[in-house]
Formats: sequence, C-alpha cells, structure tokens
Amino acid sequence: MELWPVLVYIAGLIAGSVISCLACRLPMMLHLEAATEADNLPGLLSKQRRWCTYVSLFSPRAHCRFCLRAMAFYHTIPLLGWLWLHRRCHHCQRRIGWRYSLTELTAAVSSGWVALHCPPGITAIALILCGWVLLLLALIDLECMLLPDNLTLSLLWLGLLINLNGAVVSLHDAVVGALSGYLALWMVYWIFKIIRGKEGLGYGDFKLFAALGAWCGWQSLPRIMLCAALLGVSVHLLFYLFGKRKQGQLLPFGPWLALSGWWFLITPITTG
Repeated sequence: MELWPVLVYIAGLIAGSVISCLACRLPMMLHLEAATEADNLPGLLSKQRRWCTYVSLFSPRAHCRFCLRAMAFYHTIPLLGWLWLHRRCHHCQRRIGWRYSLTELTAAVSSGWVALHCPPGITAIALILCGWVLLLLALIDLECMLLPDNLTLSLLWLGLLINLNGAVVSLHDAVVGALSGYLALWMVYWIFKIIRGKEGLGYGDFKLFAALGAWCGWQSLPRIMLCAALLGVSVHLLFYLFGKRKQGQLLPFGPWLALSGWWFLITPITTG
C-alpha cells in the first residue's frame, strides 16, 4: 500500500476534528465581531456578545457542550476518542452526537479518495483543501444559515489560482465560471424577490456558486445547480413530511451546493 493515501487519510481525520471545532466557533466569533462593531444595537447582538466573548479558535479547550468540563487530550483523538468514550462524555455521561465523528470520517474519506486518484502535488493538495472548506461551509450553513465571506472568497481565489495553469479547467473557463456563478444566483435572487417580495437566497450562496465556477468551470454550473436543487428539495420535503421542519421555515441551500460542486469537481478527475 502506498504511503501517500494513508498519510492523507490520517490528515483528513485530523482536519475533520478541526472542521467540527471551527463550525462551532467561527460563527460565534463572527457574531462577536458584528456585536463589537455595533455596540448600540439592542436585543440579539447584545445577547450574542454575552455568550461568545470568550471564544477564539484556540480557546477554550475542547469541552463537553453540556457540562462544559474540559476533555483530556486523548479523548479528542479523531474517531478513536469518540469510540473510546462509548459516545458519551467522560464527566457527565451525556451522549456525544454523531456529527463530530461523521465530520471526521467524511473529511478522511474525501481526502483519501483524492489521494488514491491524484499523485502527490499542488493540485492534489488544493483539491483536498477545497473539500475541507466545502465541508466546513456546509456545516456552518446547516446550523447557522451562514456562509462566511472569509471562507467563500478564499475558496474562489484558490480556485482561480489553481487553474492558472489549467490544473482542473482552463483559466478562461474558471474566470467565466466565477462571474457566471455569481450573476446566475444574483438574478435568481432578484427575480424571486420581485415576484414574492422576500429573499429566497443569501449573498453567501452567490459567492459559493462563484467559487464552484472558479473550480469547475462555467460548463459544470448548470449540472451543479440542478443537482443541488433536486437534493435540497428532496431532503427538505422529507423533513417536512416527518415533521422536522415547519412550512415557511428558512432552509439552507449552501450544503447542497457544496455537495454537488464537490461531486462534479472530483468525478472527472477520479474517473477520467
């Protein structure tokens, strides 16, 4: 067995643990930043300031979300720590959800899949990073209805940079894809708003679709959009039928864009 895929798989497990942490902490940090810049706003922002003032990327240590007691370092070992604890907090015995380990496993499998089909190099590393960022964006949007600019725009620029030499698509297709992706959802946003009188998409969706255009090229955008729309409608309909969602409740579109974009980015590379 080659060492490269094994190392990448292990790196993916570690990255998945970091992604789980960032998915919780980054929205808190952004809320704190917004609250700091708008001290005179009442209500929500002042409440957000109270519960997230102590949070940074590195502090506090990993802890149980219920009893807030810090976890030992060996309890945070990706996947193994979760199994060692029998899916329960060492202190309060409350059950630890599947999301953390599922995130670690998803990051590891997606990274390992790239490593199995791409030799070590800049392109492979960039594709792995793209998968990690898309996973992080999907998690944040699922929980907070938010697609942070510092992630979507970084993904867009990385896509343009990696395609300077046509690693995935030509630079021309990447630039046209970025512009087309943004403008396509921008137009959908305004058409929906004019007809229905309310917003149907967020600006983060525009930027994420633009980033996917930079990675996949403009030719892939219709397929990505169709697949994302079908996934979103199907999952949301199932949630509604089983009583998990209420009619009229806002639902995120970013996770389905991220999943569809990753599929159409990786499939030609790994099957070609």
